[in-house]
Amino acid sequence: MLPNPNFAPLTPWFMPSLYTEIEINAPKLAVWQALIRKENWLKWNTFLYDRNPSLSFKQGRTVQLSLRRMREETETEFEPQITLLQPNVCLRWIYTAPGFRSEHVFELQEVGRNRTKYIHQETMTGAVTVLFVPFLRRDEQQGIRRMARELKQYVERQVK
Repeated sequence: MLPNPNFAPLTPWFMPSLYTEIEINAPKLAVWQALIRKENWLKWNTFLYDRNPSLSFKQGRTVQLSLRRMREETETEFEPQITLLQPNVCLRWIYTAPGFRSEHVFELQEVGRNRTKYIHQETMTGAVTVLFVPFLRRDEQQGIRRMARELKQYVERQVK
């Protein structure tokens, strides 16, 4: 199922969700290339880290990543499975652990000539969600917002 570009998905109250969006003054292709070339993330991304640059994003593939919610914290390793890779439009992955499921959606929308809206949403479910989400939610929200700002700065520098 492809995301509806005009509709931010509604998340039931019992499914914690994080959301950010930002407009980037660059064509969708430039934003997409920065997002999926994870071997270049070290140049701009302080939230997500690639633990195995030889594994490109491919639908159905499990990739090795880590994240740092706050700049000074240690990295949390995880291995999500890519569930949707729609070039220039959407990247989606799911990470599961006992009692926990997290789905990240990265979506690009063209909002004008050489202007792109970048959307990053995370939805969490599972029994342990109610225990951990209150502690992680604020820091993780700051992390996805930081990533959006860093992506914007990086891509806008690249297209000048």
